[in-house]
Amino acid sequence: MGSDAKPQEGAQPQAVARESPPTVAELRRRMAAIPGRGEAASERIPLDAELRRESLAVPPALAALLPGGGLAKGSVVSYTGARSLLAGLLAAVTEDGGHAAVVGVPRLGLLAAVEMGAQLERLAVIPDPGPDPVEVAAVLLDGLDLVVLGLGGTAVAPARTRVIAARARSKGATLVVTDGRWPGAALHLDARIAGYSGLGHGRGRLHSLGLEVEVRGKAGPPRRGRLDLRSNSGRVEWAAHETPTRTAAPVDVREAAS
Repeated sequence: MGSDAKPQEGAQPQAVARESPPTVAELRRRMAAIPGRGEAASERIPLDAELRRESLAVPPALAALLPGGGLAKGSVVSYTGARSLLAGLLAAVTEDGGHAAVVGVPRLGLLAAVEMGAQLERLAVIPDPGPDPVEVAAVLLDGLDLVVLGLGGTAVAPARTRVIAARARSKGATLVVTDGRWPGAALHLDARIAGYSGLGHGRGRLHSLGLEVEVRGKAGPPRRGRLDLRSNSGRVEWAAHETPTRTAAPVDVREAAS
């Protein structure tokens, strides 16, 4: 996972950095041009897969820690910690045929998401949403499966979070908020770097990156587990942590660890 590599030609996010933030009207016009939510995924999902339809796809290793095995559609999730898992969420949703957006998270590594399987043609990126990123995210909830919103260290008033949560619920879209305070989130995810493997005495390349993940809901005890980010046949995948029995092929995971 080298930071200097580039995605394949033709695979470009639907929205990219701009000299000025997009207007709400412009966003609505763009939303109208996006295919129906999750069309590609729905063609592949059996009609009797009720639980699957009610949750967004996530990296399989993370699913074991989440209630219902995924992120509930129409919910709001608060996220803290390493951004590599955010890239994994975007990759899982877009690879599954869904559409996603990233608002106000300029340092999120798109290369890392691509190496995890993200489909850039289903991903909108708005690094500078202007003075009201919450409003931009609210518009995007109307037609996307997943919206990742960076709050820039601010706190959103409870009255407004309730309005946005109701909108996400009515649209069946999932909102993941990070880098700020969002009262009333249904689920809290925290991912912290737990270790590396593959480095020698100050030199070498990383074989894997480990994250300690904690999942907290509104009720019940938190769930905790360790996930490893590893290379497998040319792509980067998440796996539940286990004691390694052999040496893995070296990969560069610096981009994913940002």
